[in-house]
Amino acid sequence: MGNKKIELLSPAGNLEKLKIAFKYGADAVYGGVSHFSLRIRSGKEFSYESFKEGIDYAHSLGKKVYATINGFPFNSQIELLKKHIIKMAELEPDALIVAAPGVVRLCRELAPNIPIHLSTQANVMNYLDAQVYYDMGVRRIIAAREISLKDVKEIKKHLPDMEIEIFVHGSMCFAYSGRCLVSAVQMGRVPNRGSCANDCRFQYTLYAANEDHSTLFRLEEEPGVGTYIFNAKDMNLASHVDEILGSGAVDSIKIEGRTKSPYYAAVTAYAYREAIDDFYAGKFDAEKYQEELATTKNRGFTDAYLIHRPFEKNDTQNHEYALSKGSFEVSGLVTEDEEHFYCKYKTYPNDKIEIFAPLNSEIKEVNNEIGKIYKKDDGKYYVSFKKILTETNKELESVHSGNTNKIKLPGKLPYLTMLRVENMEFNQKESCMSGGCSD
Repeated sequence: MGNKKIELLSPAGNLEKLKIAFKYGADAVYGGVSHFSLRIRSGKEFSYESFKEGIDYAHSLGKKVYATINGFPFNSQIELLKKHIIKMAELEPDALIVAAPGVVRLCRELAPNIPIHLSTQANVMNYLDAQVYYDMGVRRIIAAREISLKDVKEIKKHLPDMEIEIFVHGSMCFAYSGRCLVSAVQMGRVPNRGSCANDCRFQYTLYAANEDHSTLFRLEEEPGVGTYIFNAKDMNLASHVDEILGSGAVDSIKIEGRTKSPYYAAVTAYAYREAIDDFYAGKFDAEKYQEELATTKNRGFTDAYLIHRPFEKNDTQNHEYALSKGSFEVSGLVTEDEEHFYCKYKTYPNDKIEIFAPLNSEIKEVNNEIGKIYKKDDGKYYVSFKKILTETNKELESVHSGNTNKIKLPGKLPYLTMLRVENMEFNQKESCMSGGCSD
């Protein structure tokens, strides 16, 4: 790596989230149309035309887009796959993310000028496998989530010209490197073809059978544990960014979550951008990044396996719930004219609403008949409404997420700024768990 600054790679589930990721700090994004992509649902939000628009937008900023073609094709789909590779290559993405060796070879033949990145689903854990793919023309490996930082360094030592990308944040699959078939068996939806039904997140009841007597009985749950037996916590390596960057072996850190919310795209890009920049500036502060990341919906966090071996970990499963709200709710998203917002939660007059703006935004304080934008002692900016007015000046007592009207702001705020309010239910629960309340 030398002195090259590490890349921050964010998910782009659609064009809006692509723009949000860049505005909040990403250097590159990954995404694709639905064909042969491991996120069919998010891929459907991109057409070839809108994906090209996203690529052109990224390039206008000097940033990058990596196209996902990381599904595992059947024989019957190979001719369609060839056409898809050619069509994707015409859009001029900065790399193709591929999982299957045969598809690697096909991409080299049909799109020789576009770099190939090897998907995490190829399970690269050592320099021998990395060398095989390097010899095939792969120039970046996205290492298996189960890899250790020690092994990442070893691969870089043997293959200094091979770029290495690792996941640092997002959903974890209970199957090795995400190679899961549970959804296929239960629902007929094949995870390795991009249509996972997230069966691992469901609550299961356990039974035991005695074949000699044909008896079946329900196993008693362990008190307080529940039955979310496959439900992995979310990866969160923000506190280890200093170790990752200090290793000199990692070229790109990657955030999972193409199907997650625009708010998730913003917060994760923002927090990891801060972590990276603070490391290079010599002022790394893990607590600050964790406080921000806790505002997103999650299944609880684990630092996964990069620093600790899997057999050393006992905190990777969440036995209590499939997904929890974060410490904040998104109440609004600022429109392109920068004078209005769309309500995403609920807003009442006199609410104290925090402004979460893109990186390096300038916010001006105002106080007028609509409301005020102001800065508090904590250094954060807030907005409070005296009146809730639609774009056509209709006054409302309150506004909720079902209302699709633009709502006037007291003053201009940067495009794609998020407005957010504390999740009182979440924070009360956290307080009680810490012994801060009583029955």
